[in-house]
Amino acid sequence: MSFSNLGLSDKVQAAVAATGYTTPTPIQEQAIPHVLARRDVLGIAQTGTGKTAAFVLPMLTILEKGRARARMPRTLILEPTRELAAQVKENFDKYGAGQKLNVALLIGGVSFGDQDSKLMRGVDVLIATPGRLLDHTERGGLLLTGVELLVIDEADRMLDMGFIPDIERICKLVPFTRQTLFFTATMPPEISRITEAFLHNPARIEVSKPATTAVTVTQSQVPAGREPHEKREILRRLLRDAKDLNNAIIFCNRKREVAVLHKSLQKHGFSVGALHGDMDQSARMAALDQFRKGELPLLVASDVAARGLDIPAVSHVFNFDVPHHPDDYVHRIGRTGRAGRTGTAISIVTPLDSKSMAAIEKLIGQQIPRTEGDYTVHSEAGDEDAAPRRSRSRDGSREGARGGRKPRREREARHGEREPRHDQEPRQERAAKPEREPRHGRGSSPQAAPSHVPSIGRAEPRRPQREVDHEPADHSHLPAFLLRPVRARA
Repeated sequence: MSFSNLGLSDKVQAAVAATGYTTPTPIQEQAIPHVLARRDVLGIAQTGTGKTAAFVLPMLTILEKGRARARMPRTLILEPTRELAAQVKENFDKYGAGQKLNVALLIGGVSFGDQDSKLMRGVDVLIATPGRLLDHTERGGLLLTGVELLVIDEADRMLDMGFIPDIERICKLVPFTRQTLFFTATMPPEISRITEAFLHNPARIEVSKPATTAVTVTQSQVPAGREPHEKREILRRLLRDAKDLNNAIIFCNRKREVAVLHKSLQKHGFSVGALHGDMDQSARMAALDQFRKGELPLLVASDVAARGLDIPAVSHVFNFDVPHHPDDYVHRIGRTGRAGRTGTAISIVTPLDSKSMAAIEKLIGQQIPRTEGDYTVHSEAGDEDAAPRRSRSRDGSREGARGGRKPRREREARHGEREPRHDQEPRQERAAKPEREPRHGRGSSPQAAPSHVPSIGRAEPRRPQREVDHEPADHSHLPAFLLRPVRARA
């Protein structure tokens, strides 16, 4: 079947032909006719199957008729991340080049003023992340009462990021008679509940089983030790030994780990970029653009890059950290092997990851083989970036890589005699030392206090002080009023 049999307009078909596509994917072939028939659609398909074009192309056909009004968009597309929202806008720019449509992007990291000015001119397609969209509605600069078509993309990712309450709020702001398109790769129970609440008699399109991986991706796992420096050294060996590695995405679970690994790979001579949620929008888009163009062959990323990013030629995916949620594994390795291409996915697995790997294998329904070859790190000093270990010796001093005090036994062996402890002295020396001079509080006399002075806060009488032979202290530096004797009350 070709795109001409799906009911798309002539302008849209010409734009598709200009991009070189001739045959629709299964999700596009089944979803586009239902969208054009104005039915709700529930689309379930693994990543890399063309879900974005499955709603972009029919939307362009529908929007050829009608006109947008100020602050009232005609269609609304919700995306979990800024990168996905920007990617959808690129699809509209590519396929809708011959149409005069106003497309606006509401994402974080951009000033409200620029976004408000676009909304004032009228918007046919509004692409937004949930948080920024609600910010505009609460400020009174956006009305959703004119939305005719609502698209919720990557719904399972919305669930993972905690956006489900925001999605429910947004669905109550749009008209009840809207058309809703709901796309997801997995169907956890919470997503099933939402589809039952906000979709009306949807056409269910399932081109693959939920949480399945592409057959074109070769999966494997490499055992590693518990220490981070061991994992970093194993990753460097894998990168150097990989066959047909054109580019690769390296996934970490935490933003901090992304920064540490990015710096380590740069130090060892790799050309690598970084992508995580704490980076500003311009830096994130610049890193992603460099990776797409091939200027950076390696990209260290958090799960921000795991969902829906269309980079078709990624040859390898490395899981530096095994994901905590099995669904994330499906999305991560879905960045490679897209559009029928072959790909390789390698996970570095520590003993602490055994439960996570068991859950992943249960979800995808297959065992992930171990990689042949010895990648064991035999030296603890394999990574210069690893922080030096420090421990405390018995005498309380720190020792380690930065030249702290050496252990007591080693010092004794070097000097050939037992080194006395600082807190212990020979009994004769302690006995020969004179007693310390009693301290005099403020306002007290250097003379010994008379025995008849009452003790404050003591249950038993003051013990008589021991007479010590020593020279009288020099108090010439004290002011005169401090040297006055204190009279005891009768």
